[in-house]
Amino acid sequence: MRRKFLFMVLLILLTLKGFAFPKTDTLNLTLQQVVEMAKANSIAAKQAITVKETKYWEWRTFKSNYQPQLALEGILPGYTKTYTQVQQPNGSILFQPVHYDNSSLTLNFSQRIAATGGTIYGTTQLQRFDDFDRKSVLYNGIPYGIGYTQPLLQFNSLKWDRKIAPLKFNESKQVFIETQEKIAITVTEYFFDLLLAQVNLNIADLNYGNTKRILTIAGTKFELGKISKNEILQLQLEVLNAQKAVGTAKRDVEIATLNLRSYIGMEGDDRVKLHMPKVVAQMTVITEKVLAEAFENRSDAIGFIRRLAEAKRDVAKAKGENGLTATLRANLGFSNAANSAFDIYRSPKNQQSVELQLSIPVLDWGRSKSRTKTAQANEQFTTYAVEQDKQTFKQQIVTQVTLFNMMKEQILLTDEAEKIAAEKYKIASERYVLGNLSITDLSIAFQENDRARRDYVSSLRDFWGAYYQLRYLSLYDFEKNRKITY
Repeated sequence: MRRKFLFMVLLILLTLKGFAFPKTDTLNLTLQQVVEMAKANSIAAKQAITVKETKYWEWRTFKSNYQPQLALEGILPGYTKTYTQVQQPNGSILFQPVHYDNSSLTLNFSQRIAATGGTIYGTTQLQRFDDFDRKSVLYNGIPYGIGYTQPLLQFNSLKWDRKIAPLKFNESKQVFIETQEKIAITVTEYFFDLLLAQVNLNIADLNYGNTKRILTIAGTKFELGKISKNEILQLQLEVLNAQKAVGTAKRDVEIATLNLRSYIGMEGDDRVKLHMPKVVAQMTVITEKVLAEAFENRSDAIGFIRRLAEAKRDVAKAKGENGLTATLRANLGFSNAANSAFDIYRSPKNQQSVELQLSIPVLDWGRSKSRTKTAQANEQFTTYAVEQDKQTFKQQIVTQVTLFNMMKEQILLTDEAEKIAAEKYKIASERYVLGNLSITDLSIAFQENDRARRDYVSSLRDFWGAYYQLRYLSLYDFEKNRKITY
């Protein structure tokens, strides 16, 4: 019974210990997984989605300008009870009481015509007037009427908006994709900050363990009189430095982990372990292909066309606002007045109107000409600026392609250098234990091995940074050989 009781107590203690010290899971993440998490959960990604939705509704608003519009307007009620001035036949003024309700309903239809800039419209109206003092009711109305308004010799904003607005919308869609690729570039930097910190911690732990082991061996040699006191002191100093390096590396890992988790929106307390990304050696990037994809996909390429179109629009607007301007208005329909609502629609009377409004500047001291010349100068400047931006755009892509291909070659060299340095470090350690290598040469081998491992991680950072930069510049996935879409 006593043994059974002790067993139960031990089981309870182990259970409580499990609750007191919960095990922290470790998340093993690749570069691609971290990039996808950032694109899905980061604040930058959510902001990009919000901007995309805003641009979409702006586009819907633009399209509605070219659709028929139907509106119901009314005054219900139009009640009034007050005193108002009434001019008498002899010219005098008397204030008379008025008590009435003047209500109305109007249904308006309109359709703008982009080709001409005019507007066709229709209307139907019913008005009721109740005079409470005289106990009378009157109706007035327009059973139906149609009309047309046409600006003459003026700037047609509808025509130019139809050219420019689709460019802006397509540009905004590509900007969203570019924002996603910018997120990939940024999170890649955070990824390699943490990866390098973890590699440094691994190096520091390994060096600390190896240095302590060598110090133990050196202590035995010192007792046998094979090495000097100075060499023992040097190794003791190496151990202290290695221990300090472990503490520094742990701090860097915590900071880099916090930065990465914060950017990609990762919650929880799970440890993060990053996998060393591989190099896609078979990936082929040709300058002509990247340039073709960039001019087809990038928002900048659409922006070049839009900027030129906007400059031409401004010239057309400046010319349209100069000299003679006129507006033609014409409408026809039927109207009537009666004592009942139904009588309004019985034998209504014809109504027509035609109006031409003119505006002719007589003397403006060269203002119209100056506006036109300014717009033309701006158009010329925009043309030159777009050409310069195209050249910069091309050069940036050519440079990035060259850099990427150089990174592919560089990483192969650093990989080979890391292997050689690791082998040299192993041999140096064995030679020191055997007693045919100085502590100075051993320290050099340590440093070269550490530097080679860090150089390899730095080369990986440069390679993947250049790759995601290339994706951003072309909006093309070179691993899957297809355009990037979201």
